[in-house]
Amino acid sequence: MISLTTSALEQFKLSAEQSDAGSAPIRIAIKEQDDGSFHYAMGFDEQRLPGDSFLNFEGVDLVISVSSKDLAEGMTIDYVELEPGKHEFIFLNPNDPTYVPPRK
Repeated sequence: MISLTTSALEQFKLSAEQSDAGSAPIRIAIKEQDDGSFHYAMGFDEQRLPGDSFLNFEGVDLVISVSSKDLAEGMTIDYVELEPGKHEFIFLNPNDPTYVPPRK
């Protein structure tokens, strides 16, 4: 199962509002690179493909392709300020070989 932080959920809602995406789901894609690292992509996508999994988080729909589903298991998506004034989505994914758990 994938989880979203409150910050990520709020940003997804804001992005949908600002882009006029309406109720289009956000597709999350993960691809394993040749070196074993993961590449993440996401965007609004109304296309429905065989094997897609759909998740709803307080009105935000996520879709995960069958090829990304196992790679995404246990992942958390967050929206954080990495540098002053620079916010980005990050993927906290224990399946990713480069994953380092956040320090508390």
